[in-house]
Formats: sequence, C-alpha cells, structure tokens
Amino acid sequence: FNNAANVAVHVRTTAEEIAADFPDGLDAIITGVGTGGHITGVAKVLKARWPKLKVFAVEPVTSPVLSGGSPSPHPIQGIGAGFVPKILDMELIDGVIQVDAEPAREMARRCASEEGMLVGISSGATLAAIAQKLPELAPDAVVLGFNYDTGERYLSVEGFLPALPA
Repeated sequence: FNNAANVAVHVRTTAEEIAADFPDGLDAIITGVGTGGHITGVAKVLKARWPKLKVFAVEPVTSPVLSGGSPSPHPIQGIGAGFVPKILDMELIDGVIQVDAEPAREMARRCASEEGMLVGISSGATLAAIAQKLPELAPDAVVLGFNYDTGERYLSVEGFLPALPA
C-alpha cells in the first residue's frame, strides 16, 4: 500500500508485457484495486503510450472508498481495502466501477463453467465490471482485465459454489 517498488515493478515489467502483447493498443483497462501498485504502474506507462486509453478501477459497491464513500465490510477479498492506498495515483484513473458481491461470485462461477478457469471472487468482480462497462464502449473496443486470484481458496466460502441439487 505504501511501497513505491510495487509501482516500479509494474512499470518495468507488467506494462511492457502488455504493450508487447497489444501492439495496436488498448481502449480500456478494467481491474480491481488492492495495493494500487499494479493499476498505477500499468496506467502510468500505457496511458503515456496510448493517450486514448481509459483505465477503470473496480471496487465493492458496499465499500465505495475510491468513489468517495465510506468503508464497510464486504466479501470480495483482495480489493476494497477500506482506504485509498498511498501508491494509488487516482489521476491516472478515468472512472470507478462498483460491483456487488453476488455478480462477482456469479462471474467467477461462469468463468469456471464456461471457460474452465477457476478464478476467485475479486477476479469475478473484474469480469462483472467489464460486463457492466461493455455496453458503453465501442463494439470493437479492446478491453483488458486481470484475474488475480484462483478460486481454490474460495471453495469453502459459502455462496461461492452453486448449491448442489437435492
């Protein structure tokens, strides 16, 4: 939350990997905010490279701190720390997308059943935020989101897996 090296490593590595993978650029990055290092480092480099790039942070609707609201407990582990991290540069963020826990869980479940990828609830939140934002973007928009966590750690969390038929 306070370590400048966190931002620096994403400037030096993650942003360059993204630039190499998307030589024609991106239209939007939509991702959760934990420490703030990842989104800040990536946005710093890529917004300079692609001036039209929009970067959107994802936060829990019940703890909308990045949007100026009050912190509150929420079940989306890994994002929504309850404060604005010191290393998060809000000047690089074009908007904040709020996601409720149930759509986050649902998107994580869909990712597992439709794509075969077992991701966690914060990854589901990013996917739900992308789904929420897509209608506002051009049909040919190139959007990048990040799935940070595995669903393995959530297997015992009530409500993560669908109920088994009786």
